[in-house]
Amino acid sequence: MKRTFALTHPKIKVDRLVEAAKSDIRKYLKRERKQELPEDVDFWDFACRCGPSVYEALPTHVDDLGKCIVKAAAENQESIFVEVVTKPGRRKKKAADSKRKTGPKKPK
Repeated sequence: MKRTFALTHPKIKVDRLVEAAKSDIRKYLKRERKQELPEDVDFWDFACRCGPSVYEALPTHVDDLGKCIVKAAAENQESIFVEVVTKPGRRKKKAADSKRKTGPKKPK
């Protein structure tokens, strides 16, 4: 999804525009997560970018997209560009030493 959301409108308040943009992003993420996973994939991951324009967009974590939109509205930007690209995600196995170490047992 590559989209520029307007944050100004003559009749609609900024708060409504921000909530509409965040809602559209949540709907897109929900729809993409429902897609069937390929055999060697554990989950759907997302590569996201957010910024005032296509050229100024910076990489952002998927959880921070809403904060990015709110920040842009607070800075009185006219619009914000959001890009969300779905990619396969694979879980990393934890190292053997990172297992929880147990201390001495408590006396009864």
